[in-house]
Amino acid sequence: MPKKKQCLTLKKCLSTFGIYIAFLLIFIVLIFSNPVFLSVTNLINILKQASITSVIAIGTTFILISGGLDLSSGSVAALAGVSSAMFGLPGEYPFIIALFIALSVGALCGLLNGIVIAKGHVSPFIATLGMMTIARGMALIVTKARPVFGLSQEYIRLGSGKLYGIPNLILVMLIVLVIAYMLLNKSKLGRHIYAVGGNEDSAYVSGIHVVKIKLIVYVIGGTLSGFAGLLLAGRIQSGTPVMGQGLELDAIAAAVIGGVSSTGGIGKVYGAVMGALMLAMVSNGLDLLNISPYVQQVIKGLIIVFAVFFDVNTKKVKA
Repeated sequence: MPKKKQCLTLKKCLSTFGIYIAFLLIFIVLIFSNPVFLSVTNLINILKQASITSVIAIGTTFILISGGLDLSSGSVAALAGVSSAMFGLPGEYPFIIALFIALSVGALCGLLNGIVIAKGHVSPFIATLGMMTIARGMALIVTKARPVFGLSQEYIRLGSGKLYGIPNLILVMLIVLVIAYMLLNKSKLGRHIYAVGGNEDSAYVSGIHVVKIKLIVYVIGGTLSGFAGLLLAGRIQSGTPVMGQGLELDAIAAAVIGGVSSTGGIGKVYGAVMGALMLAMVSNGLDLLNISPYVQQVIKGLIIVFAVFFDVNTKKVKA
């Protein structure tokens, strides 16, 4: 086999299985670095830590595949979380109202993002950066910058409880993953999302309603961000206006590390979940090794840059 063809085959293999190889290597290194890492309690903590990031990362995956970007998901999660918490106090409203508020706030923010981007022709970076600031400011305004305490047991149970010994956060994440997978890979909508992200002009010529698809993906992303805000509030047992800071970057990082192309048209939702698990695993391992959180930020940034670099160079080889 010619050397060039061997190189192409190797890079194609790495493109397909790179995330799993990297995950396995990091897992093995952390096992030998600290015996506590492999304990059942610690592994469950990693899964729980990755669950909320995964929910947002799944929504981010829809947006990235369509060729968009969302910097507002963490702030939207905070706004939805505090808004739902205000309706999640015991004896006032049934829990279903708090759930509806969280999803509605997230969907509305996503819809506004979609309108500004798809119909206003504002770049996703600028539009979602604006929403990030607006949503965080609204979260501070509605709570007067104070946490909402005293949530109902139903509310707390969703983020902190267990079902047959399995944390609810993990079960919820798996349910979201299955639904998102079916939507992206087994439906007409999913095919259209990939088409728009692959080549927007070709998708338009093919009869795909590009504006509609963009609106839908941002509504999906916003709704999942709102749901993640509800889960986060339930986990920490309060609605805090400053919660979710940095979640948008973690979600983007998880998606890109998991093989979702930063330029659109390529990616799988389970890859984003793998990326979230990898980030949680690295963070947990570094905590066990007593590595400074500031150094952890540097390491996380390097992982993101490497993932994007690998993505871009893999696409060049395929081309």
